[in-house]
Amino acid sequence: MKKNIALIAHDNLKNNMVTWSKLHQLELEKFNLFATGTTGKRVEEATGMSVTKFKSGPLGGDQQIGAGIAEGKIDAVIFFWDPLAPHPHDVDVKALLRIAVVYDIPMACNQKTADLIIQGLANS
Repeated sequence: MKKNIALIAHDNLKNNMVTWSKLHQLELEKFNLFATGTTGKRVEEATGMSVTKFKSGPLGGDQQIGAGIAEGKIDAVIFFWDPLAPHPHDVDVKALLRIAVVYDIPMACNQKTADLIIQGLANS
């Protein structure tokens, strides 16, 4: 059974997520992919992979992914989070980070950690 990975990227890191997804496409194709709205659309267009898209992060997408974690439907999160930019939905971001820790879900908040997580999951 395929594991489920969620992809999220703040606006100024979406290009990084697209580049990272293309670089790791062979590994990512082994998983069911979920993403917040724009991130999912960008990854899907760039790679041709199928991505189940939730709402945009500020419109509840982060919370939808958090609900998926709580329901046991998300196995890992790759979240290119920009800690230097203000985000109006910062409380949602913190809630997502918290729920991933509560449920012991691997979460990468940068590319180096994402590399390690995807390699580990792809080889397990």
